Amino acid sequence: MVEYAKLSDPNAEYTMRDLSSETMGITNERGGVRDAKITDIQTTMVDGNYPWILVRVYTDAGVVGTGESYWGGGDTAIIERMKPFLVGENPLDIDRLYEHLIQKMSGEGSISGKAVSAISGIEIALHDVAGKLLDIPAYQLVGGKYRDEVRIYCDLHTEDEANPQACAAEGERVVEELGYDAIKFDLDVPSGHEKDRANRHLRGPEIDHKVEIVEAVTEAVGDRADVAFDCHWSFAGGSAKRLAAAIADYDVWWLEDPVPPENHDVQREVTFSAPTTPIAAGENVYRKHGHRRLLEEQSVDIIAPDLPRVGGMRETRKIADMADTYYVPVAMHNVSSPIGTMASAQVAAAIPNSLAVEYHSYQLDWWEDLVEEDNLISEGRMEIPEKPGLGLTLDLDVVEEHMVEGDTLFDEE
Repeated sequence: MVEYAKLSDPNAEYTMRDLSSETMGITNERGGVRDAKITDIQTTMVDGNYPWILVRVYTDAGVVGTGESYWGGGDTAIIERMKPFLVGENPLDIDRLYEHLIQKMSGEGSISGKAVSAISGIEIALHDVAGKLLDIPAYQLVGGKYRDEVRIYCDLHTEDEANPQACAAEGERVVEELGYDAIKFDLDVPSGHEKDRANRHLRGPEIDHKVEIVEAVTEAVGDRADVAFDCHWSFAGGSAKRLAAAIADYDVWWLEDPVPPENHDVQREVTFSAPTTPIAAGENVYRKHGHRRLLEEQSVDIIAPDLPRVGGMRETRKIADMADTYYVPVAMHNVSSPIGTMASAQVAAAIPNSLAVEYHSYQLDWWEDLVEEDNLISEGRMEIPEKPGLGLTLDLDVVEEHMVEGDTLFDEE
């Protein structure tokens, strides 16, 4: 909860109270590793299939935690500006430090956007630190474990993304050869029938083309895999309704983000109008506050927060709890390196209503090389490690090899 303190002038506006340990009178007299203090925050950006912003929190206990900020944040300078608010603080006070950063960064838009993504990376790293200090896996810090492994759905792409048969062939290949039983394709692809894509209206031939993709893929994989389709906020409300109705006879796991994210009323109408097609959304809103209306107004059948973007591990847990109140399952959007993916999986293991976590890098052959651990994803599942923290160890040589040009590698542990 945001706290406020009245200034001495009774006519003055209210101002946010500083939640640093110094101003709150916290002395950290707890003993042993629980007295650890943060000494530094560093970042390195890796040039993956997206630019992955890796974040490290250093402590005077010799323990270092690693997190990841959503690539769309893209601004390591924001994290650098947050360093003075963290150095000297106890890394175990995750909730308080999260709220402290939200308030300190309010002038830079901490209710959404780059500031929240930056805070997310720090928050994930704090969970890694806390798990290592307390010698427990990160999932224990967000409620304990419902499952030993998490289902992973694979986001697929082809060179000819508008060709229904090419999509069907790739779907069948990934299901058969890689063992995934959950996949997703883009549906906002050119059909060749567009007159004006800027108006978001789908003409009949455009809808027919999208139905061809849905039909080809779902029939190719049959009951071997669940298949979702992503629209990337591309269509007008009426067009989205017609599209959902047109694919109603096919076994579609969900239709994702069919309309732009700003207008919740339109989102709700599209979801209510879809006869049998589940509608998913949530990746493009921030924190539990951004997801509140989607859930309270039952504007989604499936909620899809992106953990390194939405506020981190505990914020995602809070969103999942809110979703569970409305019996809505959680399918986490994810375009991260192994660090952000494992953070998502740790939370997915700890919530009852997890459907799956997205994997977006199946065509990047060095994705797993970024960490020392092997076989992170096997047969469409990610096993949750019992090692402290996130359970992953960065391979700094690989990180350095794939750094964004001009960036610098963070320090060794």
